[in-house]
Amino acid sequence: MAQVLVLVDATTSATVPTTIGKLTAELLAAGARLGEPAAVVVGAPGTAAALAPALGALGATAVYAAEADEVGTHLITPEVAGLAAAAAVADPIAVLVPATVTGREIAGRLAVRLGGGLLADSVDLELADGQVVATQSVFGGEYTVRWAASQSAGPAVVTVRPNSFPVPDEPAAASPEVTTVELVVDPATATKVLAEHPEPVGDRPELGAASVVVSGGRGVGSAENFAVVEELADALGGAVGASRAAVDSGYYPPQFQVGQTGTTVAPQLYVALGISGAIQHRAGMQSSKTIVAVNKDADAPIFEIADLGVVGDLFTVVPQLAEAVKARQA
Repeated sequence: MAQVLVLVDATTSATVPTTIGKLTAELLAAGARLGEPAAVVVGAPGTAAALAPALGALGATAVYAAEADEVGTHLITPEVAGLAAAAAVADPIAVLVPATVTGREIAGRLAVRLGGGLLADSVDLELADGQVVATQSVFGGEYTVRWAASQSAGPAVVTVRPNSFPVPDEPAAASPEVTTVELVVDPATATKVLAEHPEPVGDRPELGAASVVVSGGRGVGSAENFAVVEELADALGGAVGASRAAVDSGYYPPQFQVGQTGTTVAPQLYVALGISGAIQHRAGMQSSKTIVAVNKDADAPIFEIADLGVVGDLFTVVPQLAEAVKARQA
């Protein structure tokens, strides 16, 4: 079977990670549908060796180490160069990267460098007649399409939407061999990081990769009232999101916006509180496995896609729901 390269996280720091993100596990599961998943670690020297056992447990049959001290000081370019170097050695059928802001940039540059087709924001993958076929949700989720890259000189480069591929419960028994590939970062064409100013994220799960997301909309009424949204999210062990209307009203920071112009999520459970369900918001969350909506307007569009809808005052319903969840966990 041909190899499928998977980018391990999107390393932007020289610090050796101690854990592997959920997105990496999902990409390896997706890669197993096409061939033999092989992890590409772009990081500081020693990163790949430290992560190899855990990557093997997630199903990686091989590990490619693209390592250099410059990785943590440059944007995008090291990942593109590392994946290209691994592709030159592995001759893969596809290269998978997460459909995040950074991942999309990496994928576009890599597809040009390898001469391969780009399949964006994929929610399913299969191999048909030797071609990588991706499924994508388009036009705000109104349609689902299947597409494949035309004949090209390089492998298909695929961005995969988070939470689209289930991760196996049982660890794999693979003991991947670590192969070193040359990573060359040209300072003349690379963007150097001079300072980092990360947005505060707290101790909740990362929004784009969370399996549970609880979002609030204009109906929450104020920034102070978002405590109700946060309480339910914490009870469910989920991330907090917000509609564009809530963000524009100043109720919650913009990095937590869910929607077409924010973060696209596809968790196992999505809870919409006080969100009417405008198409901009629905486009960013309607691929969620289960959708629960609470809104006092019985005609709100969000109920058209909700698996469970509650017509009522969220300030009455949500505290009771949070208490019930906590009681079940006790």
